Order: sequence, then structure tokens, then C-alpha cells
Amino acid sequence: MFRISKIKLCFPLSTFTKRYSSFQATKSILDKAAIDGELRVFIVSGEVSGDKIGSRLMSSLKKLSPLPLRFHGIGGSLMCKQGLTSLFPMEDLAVMGVWELLPHLYKFRVMLKKTIDAATKFKPHVVVTVDSKGFSFRLLKELRARYNKQRLDHSPVHFHYVAPSFWAWNGGESRLGGLSEFVDHLFCILPNEERVCRENGVEASFVGHPVLEDASELNLVRTCKPQELKLEGLSLSKDSLPSEDSTVISVLPGSRLQEVERMLPIFSKAMKLLKDPFPNLVTLIHVASNSQVDHYIEKSLHEWPVPAILVPSGSTQLKYEAFGASQAALCTSGTVAVELQLARLPSLVAYRAHFLTELLIRYKAKIPYISLPNILLDSPIIPEALFQACNSSNLASILKELLLDEKMRETQVVAAEKLMRLLHPSEGGMSNSIHCNDLETHRYTPSNLAASTILSYAKH
Repeated sequence: MFRISKIKLCFPLSTFTKRYSSFQATKSILDKAAIDGELRVFIVSGEVSGDKIGSRLMSSLKKLSPLPLRFHGIGGSLMCKQGLTSLFPMEDLAVMGVWELLPHLYKFRVMLKKTIDAATKFKPHVVVTVDSKGFSFRLLKELRARYNKQRLDHSPVHFHYVAPSFWAWNGGESRLGGLSEFVDHLFCILPNEERVCRENGVEASFVGHPVLEDASELNLVRTCKPQELKLEGLSLSKDSLPSEDSTVISVLPGSRLQEVERMLPIFSKAMKLLKDPFPNLVTLIHVASNSQVDHYIEKSLHEWPVPAILVPSGSTQLKYEAFGASQAALCTSGTVAVELQLARLPSLVAYRAHFLTELLIRYKAKIPYISLPNILLDSPIIPEALFQACNSSNLASILKELLLDEKMRETQVVAAEKLMRLLHPSEGGMSNSIHCNDLETHRYTPSNLAASTILSYAKH
């Protein structure tokens, strides 16, 4: 079960109307765009979570901008619904890891050149990259170099949404300084990131975590029994309909094909081990908005050992309905760990990678956890099964305990309240650079906050 209440603004909207003094030195982005009669935004996202962030930012820009907007770049289905025609499928960029990336280097280089050429031809006033720092930073760096080489007077302003996880790696902070050469402003989604970025010469603002927008979209309190799950439009395997005595587990294998291919077989074996202790086990398999992942999971379903319902992406309401009908969740490490905390659903985070990537993580990481809730709370609230510990017998054992141990479950639910407060900007921690003339008439969301910063920004 889960409970979601409307996010309350814990500080006056007048906070947003303060302007960072240096912004007044030159014309804003809107002033320059007004000359052309439109605001051109080149926006790039390389993965599912970024597609959601990008689409919401595009929607906020359309609501807040006094000028018509034109978008171009790379994105997924959600960004395309907001008016983007993607240069190529977003899934082509969704590769994670170090050694996993090597076979794709030539293809990435070709896509990078195509993207730079398209951006230059588009003549944007703004370039926004969302997460996917490997591709995004190379794009921004080479795009800035091209504009400097051509000595163009009206080079676009560069924004990057989601700060790199410098806090997770040894020497991470020391690499921040170089970002200011090709990133004009960084949107941070975690507390304290803004302060550290500014201390290292990178202009930044904390806008809040994107998962807060899930809560504001739902703005309701709901509990859901397994048999109440709305099944319209869902893909069902034989005998998969949940009943009142079903044990329901949400399974979230990831958003990239590479990680789903690695994780889903392990998850499948874990479910097989849980069949005996939980004979009425039903799984809700959440399918990311990635056609390659969708096809792979559909193909794998005939070997799945327990009844399964496929939950498609695209509907925030449906996703949280599925969480609400579940007693626990098994997920691959990622943004979903925060979403499960928002849903107050006890969960287990798992992660495997190429063995050389795992060795690098062990060597370079300076924090003991991989899931964001544990990192922010500095406590192993959510059990993690990482690397060699991510095996079917260990996953089944932890899930069994998570389903039966009420104290263990309650610990996660209680911690979720504290986590949500940490992810929300407070009045005291809000950057003075946040500004928008119209924001008094719009509710707070991270996307509205980011959009208002873009529209009022003046490069100096």
C-alpha cells in the first residue's frame, strides 16, 4: 500500500522573484529570442529518466514563455509528445558502464557529429542536455568549441539538468571546475550539490528532485488492494490475475537493454525460488519506455516462472497504482529507488555490471551505498544486493524477509518521510538566481523552477 499527499510549498513564491544581481548586466535569453520572434531550444536526453525530465521541462517552458517555442534535438516518446522530432532513437545513447561502452564508441562518435551539425544548423538560443553526462558533456564541449572557432556573436546558452554524481567518486569535486568552460548553468536535483558546484566555479541552482512532480501530479491519498488494480491495457500472462490472498511483487529490471539483459534472468531465478514459500505469488513487471527493452521482456515472458502482468510506462498514475497493489519491489539501481520511497513500498535494490566495471566502481567509489535513498540518509535503509551478492538465492532470501518482517518494512516507510523533505528545496536553501515574472501564478515544480531560470537567464 502507499500514501501520496500533495506536495505543499513550504516557502512563499515570492522567494523565486529574487534575481541574481549579475543577471541584470546583459540581455536575457528572452530579449535575444524576441528579435527572432521565437525561442529555439535544442534539447538532448539519452535515457528514459531524462526523457521524463526533458518532457516536463519542455511543457513548463511552453507555459511560462511569452514567445512561441521551437524544439529540436534527441529524446524519447514523452519529449516527442511535447513537440520534439528526435534526430535518432534515444535508445541508441542508452549505454551504461565503462567497458560496456567500448563496442559502441564509433557509433557514438557518428551520432555526436550528427548532433553537433544539427544544433549548429538549428541556431538555438538555448541548449539543454539532460543527464547522460558522457554524451552530454562531449556535445556541449565540442559545440562551444565550434562556436568559438567560428567567432559567432550569438552562441547559445548551455544548461545541463542533473549534476554529475561528483559526491560518489574519489576526486569527483576536483573535476567540477572544468565544467564552467562549456556549461553556463547546472540544474541540481539533490541538496548540497548547488553549494559544492558554486564553490568550484560552476553556476548552479537546486531545483528539487524530479520525483516530486510525480507526487504533485497525483496529489491524492490512495491505498490499493491487489484485486483493485486497474488491468485495462495491461499485458497479462495466463492465470496472472491477482486475488485478495496474492503476494504481489513489483519487478523493475531497468530502462536500458544492456542492464535488463543482465538483470532479468537473475530476477527470474529469484522468483522461481519464492514460489514455494509464496504459492500465490504474482509479479508486476514494469516495462521502461524503450522499444528494445519492451521487445526483450515480451520475448522473455514465456520463461517467467510465476504469473506476471506487464505494466507499461507512460502513465504515472498506472505506475503508482501498481506500486500500491504490491507488497514489495525488486529493482535495478536507479531513479526508481526514489519513486518506490515516494510510494512507501518496501524494496530491494540490486545491481550487476561487467566485472571490470565492478572493479572500477570498487576502486573509485567513496560511498558504501549505490541507491540514492541510502546515500542521502547515510544509512542502509533499503537492502542492497550488489555485484557478486546479486544472485538469485540472495535476492530470494532478502525478499522473503522483506515480505514477512514488519519492522524491516516499517523502517523503510518511516525513512521515506525524511527523504522526501530532503529532496524538496527549502526557502533558506533556494538559490537567489531563481526568477520568473509569472511564477506567482504557477505551482512549484522542479520543471517550472528550471524553466523560469532559463527564461530569465542572461549570459555575462
